[in-house]
Amino acid sequence: MMNYNFFALISRMKYIDRWALMRNTRQENLCEHCMEVAMIAHALCVIGNTRYGRHLDANKAALVGLYHDASEIITGDMPTPVKYYNKELKEAYKQVEAIADDKLLEKLPDDLRPAFEQVFKAEDNEDERYMRKLVKAADKLSRLVTSDTDWLEVDFAPWSPEGSEVRNVFGILRDSILKKRQIIFDYFTGDGRSEKRI
Repeated sequence: MMNYNFFALISRMKYIDRWALMRNTRQENLCEHCMEVAMIAHALCVIGNTRYGRHLDANKAALVGLYHDASEIITGDMPTPVKYYNKELKEAYKQVEAIADDKLLEKLPDDLRPAFEQVFKAEDNEDERYMRKLVKAADKLSRLVTSDTDWLEVDFAPWSPEGSEVRNVFGILRDSILKKRQIIFDYFTGDGRSEKRI
């Protein structure tokens, strides 16, 4: 008889500490982090649907957020500087995460597995891809709500195809804020109108 211990493994999320290489005023475990990501991802999708006419599954985004780092139950928390050191390491680690996700899914009975595969594995459609980008953004944004974070140092560039351009924009914004300069920029609303913002 197969041993179906998916939920026992998932319950171990509370024992995986995060940010081992960072100074923290309080430890954060994987369970806490995933809950924050789920809430932020859900909110981002609701905002996208309500204010920008998107058709995103906010409830699925919350589930994807809850399980987005579940592979770390098997792999542990890989420090970000190592994980994204170069393209080869990033791709290798993605493969390790995919194998760990598959190992977790194997711990489910056959009749339950498809419902969880929809959460762990992305469907191939535009709304799904966009929703998963919002979950990744929620993962980044969750770092802002931890007590010891300087939001000016959070790097948003990796989830943008224009990484260096985004880093330059955030550098300008950071420097302007620190030097208390006024920033004027063009803001484009959800319905395509352009507005000047200060």
